[in-house]
Amino acid sequence: MLKLVSWNVNGIRACVRKGFLDYFYEVDADIFCLQETKCHKEQIELKLDGYEQYWNDAKRKGYSGTAVFTKKKPLSVQYGLGEANEEPEGRVITLEFDEFYLVNVYTPNAQRDLARLSFRLDWEDELFAHLQNLDAIKPVIYCGDLNVAHRDIDLKNAKSNQGNSGVTVEERAKMTHLLDHGFIDTYRYFYPDREGAFTWWSYMNKVRERNIGWRIDYFLTSERWKERLIDSYIHSHILGSDHCPIILEME
Repeated sequence: MLKLVSWNVNGIRACVRKGFLDYFYEVDADIFCLQETKCHKEQIELKLDGYEQYWNDAKRKGYSGTAVFTKKKPLSVQYGLGEANEEPEGRVITLEFDEFYLVNVYTPNAQRDLARLSFRLDWEDELFAHLQNLDAIKPVIYCGDLNVAHRDIDLKNAKSNQGNSGVTVEERAKMTHLLDHGFIDTYRYFYPDREGAFTWWSYMNKVRERNIGWRIDYFLTSERWKERLIDSYIHSHILGSDHCPIILEME
């Protein structure tokens, strides 16, 4: 079995102080993906026995960033999109393994006033091309904080949030477009109608206790791999960030 975890830790240094390593070793993933690390690799001494570490740090310290910890060494690693193999915001890491590609992503937020919506949509087009190119070679596992509640079932107060960042027609359409072109949302594959399944909650008072949240963290896979899926689930009981970990198990 292959077990993968994805978690927006909202600052890995803070998350480590809140018990990250206890969870990391308890869950015992084959591949563990982080988003919003908010530090450069040299700013933290993270010894993870048995794991290779790959970090894509944002140039700006304390901002964005992704990382992948894997028991098996990949055949190749690419940072960012396109041919540059670098990016200023540290949002994408692609690892190639024998049977598949893993793409770990921290999608840009359109921001409260939607000031970054056009940037986000252009970025989504680049990412779509990247995923399609990989999928033409071998199956893809695509995960991370995708910053979109795809359907109304994916957030608590859908009506009052219509048009807000993460719930715009344009952002949702980008996800739909990907799902229409050979990818599946693994959580909804297993639990198409489950309500209250959220991965992010505001830090406002008692919001998480009352489960007023959004599902914006995902594992997507190439549709032709659906027969290999075992389960996709959410560890909403795990604290340490405003997001919680999500898990994918495959044969």
